[in-house]
Amino acid sequence: METKALEGVRILDMTHVQAGPSATQLMAWLGADVIKVEMPGRGDITRGQLRDVPNADSLYFTMLNSNKRSVTVNMKSPDGKAVLEDLIRQCDVLVENFGPGVLDRAGFDWPRVQELNPRMIYASIKGFGPGPYVDCKAYENVAQCMGGSASTTGTDDGEPTVTGAQIGDSGTGVHCVVGILAALIQRQTSGRGQRVEVAMQDAVLNLCRVKLRDQQRLAAGALKEYPNPEFGDFVPRAGNASGGGQPGAALRCSPGGANDYVYVIIQPQGWEPLMRLCGREDLITHPDFSTPEARLKILGECFGVIEKWTRSKSKFEVMAALNDVDVPCGPILSMKDLIEDASLYERGYLVELDHPQRGKYVQLGSPITLSASPVEIERSPLLGEHTDEVLEWLGRTPAQIAALKAAGAV
Repeated sequence: METKALEGVRILDMTHVQAGPSATQLMAWLGADVIKVEMPGRGDITRGQLRDVPNADSLYFTMLNSNKRSVTVNMKSPDGKAVLEDLIRQCDVLVENFGPGVLDRAGFDWPRVQELNPRMIYASIKGFGPGPYVDCKAYENVAQCMGGSASTTGTDDGEPTVTGAQIGDSGTGVHCVVGILAALIQRQTSGRGQRVEVAMQDAVLNLCRVKLRDQQRLAAGALKEYPNPEFGDFVPRAGNASGGGQPGAALRCSPGGANDYVYVIIQPQGWEPLMRLCGREDLITHPDFSTPEARLKILGECFGVIEKWTRSKSKFEVMAALNDVDVPCGPILSMKDLIEDASLYERGYLVELDHPQRGKYVQLGSPITLSASPVEIERSPLLGEHTDEVLEWLGRTPAQIAALKAAGAV
C-alpha cells in the first residue's frame, strides 16, 4: 500500500496570512495531518481579504490552506487554553508566525511547550532574527527590501523594485519546512524536540546569495558583466541582465502585447546560431561582434539585432526556433498563460477543485513530487469545519464539546 512521506506526523498550525500557511501546506501535501487553529468567528484574516465571492473564503485563503483541518479555539479562555494544551501534547510540530512575543504572552513560550511535550518541535517564523530589528513586524515587501532583494531589482536609473515572486513570505515558509524536517529526523535519535526559528530577512538574503557574491566581487574589482560599470560601491540594479556572466534580455515578440516577450541568453557558442536565424551571418565574424568580450561593450546593439527577428514571431515560435539550435530562452508567461496551460493540469500541478461556498476554483498542487508518496490535492477547510472531529480525537464527549461551545472556548 502506498503511504505518504509524512504520514503519522501531526502539525499544530497556528499560522496566518502567507509565510506560515505556505509552510504547513507543503507538509500537508507531503502527508502530515495539519490541524489549523483559528480564532472563533473570524479565523485566518485572509479568509475575508480580497474576496471575489460574497460570504465565501477568498482565493487568498484557499490557495494557502488546502489539505488541512480547521478547528476554532479561543486562546483567551481557560477552557480554550486547556484544549490547546491537549493539542500540544498530541502533536509533533507547532508552527506559528504571530507577531513577536504573542504566544509567550498567552502562556505558551518554549519552556511551557517543552513541559507539555518534550518531543514537540516548535517552529517560529518572524520578520527578523536577534538584533536591532527583532521586535519589528515584517510583511512581504518589507522583507524583500531589508533582505537585499529590492536594492538589486529594477533598472540602474530607476527606483528599487520588489519582485512579484513571494520570496519573503512563501520563500521563508519553504526554509521553515527544511528546518522542521531536519528536527524531525534528529528527534529520531535524540528523542527530544527543539526550536526552529526562521527570519524573513534571513531567508530573502539567502535567496540573494548570488548578489552578495557580486558585492564581494565588486570590492575586489572583478565585477564586469553589468551593462553600466559606473555605479559606485554597491551591486547595481541590472534590469533583465542575467548577472551570471551570460548576457540576457527580454525581447519584444509579435503581436506586441504586454507579455509578448521572450528572454534570450547569449552564450559564447550561441552567437553563431542566433545570427543565422536572424539572417545576419555577416556579424558572426565581424570584429565588433565575434567575441563575448566585444559583445559585452555593445550589448544593446546585439540584442537589438536579435529583436528585429523576434518581433516578427510569437514568443512560442521564438522559443521553438531557439531550442532547436540549443540557445537558452524562455517566453514571458503571464498568469493567464499559466492558468490556461493544459500541460500543467495533465501532470497535476494545477487542479480544479470544488468548494462548498465558492464553487470551482483552480489550486496549485505540490511543487515537490515523490515517487512513493502520491499527493492528492484537497480543498481548503471551512472555518471550524473539523472542530468536533478534533475534539473527539482529544477525548472530549459530545456533552463536553457542547459545553465548550456554550462557553465560547471553541
